[in-house]
Amino acid sequence: MRRGGAPRRKLFLVPKVSERSCDRESQPRDVSWAHDGGEHASRGGDFAKGKLSGTDLLHIFSHLPRDLNFIDHTSNIGWKASQKKPVIIDPGLYLNKKSDVFWVTQRRSIPTAFKLFTGSAWMALSRPFIDYCIWGWDNLPRTVLMYYSNFLSSPEGYFHTVLCNAEEFRNTTVNSDLHFITWDNPPKQHPHHLNLGDMDRMVNSNAPFARKFRREDPVLDKIDEELLNRGSGMPTPGGWCIGSHENGTDPCAVIGDTDVIRPGPGARRLESLVTSLLSTENFRPKQCK
Repeated sequence: MRRGGAPRRKLFLVPKVSERSCDRESQPRDVSWAHDGGEHASRGGDFAKGKLSGTDLLHIFSHLPRDLNFIDHTSNIGWKASQKKPVIIDPGLYLNKKSDVFWVTQRRSIPTAFKLFTGSAWMALSRPFIDYCIWGWDNLPRTVLMYYSNFLSSPEGYFHTVLCNAEEFRNTTVNSDLHFITWDNPPKQHPHHLNLGDMDRMVNSNAPFARKFRREDPVLDKIDEELLNRGSGMPTPGGWCIGSHENGTDPCAVIGDTDVIRPGPGARRLESLVTSLLSTENFRPKQCK
């Protein structure tokens, strides 16, 4: 739990199905939000933190084609390419209490029916692609799922591999996980824990999310106060919050028109990032390479 009582949660934006881009003059009506506050929030401070409001995200994503998939990916799997992948058994799948995984002697060969891709486990995926993975109108999603079953860190390869092997979706990838992440020098197993000294670089990266943070680190409160305009224990205010800010009052205690979107400075930062990601130099040349 953070100071103020509310747990910090990761926020993903998943646009729903649309055959065209949202008109620039219209407000989005079909955007789904999902929270991920379980696995990472339980790991002693492995937090991801949004650095701009949901209003800013809605504003920028409403101008984008609805089939884009923001996912950091590469086919350069390095040393893994020359080795068979180790297979594990996770007792947590069938036991009430958590326990360590254990390895089996068999190993899974590198596939020849499809090409492996890997990358960040953090992503923003489109509704059409998720429908494809769930309904599987061809065998690829299920085949890749069976291949990745009983592997460690499957989320760092499954969606990347399906996207880049599906002809219908490989041209919808944007090679970014929309996160600001730094590593210690020399690199350790996990990313550098961000703190107040990283604040300027976080903001200047224009990324809407950052990780990872230690529990109760002062930089989290600084993000709330300076970037999200969020009071202690309160939600991030949007255009529909029409109450007063005076004396620490929650402006969202009074709800106005829920269709109103008033983007702030964070929207301009995200617009700059997205414009760069979709530029001629970065968009097509970095898809599924």
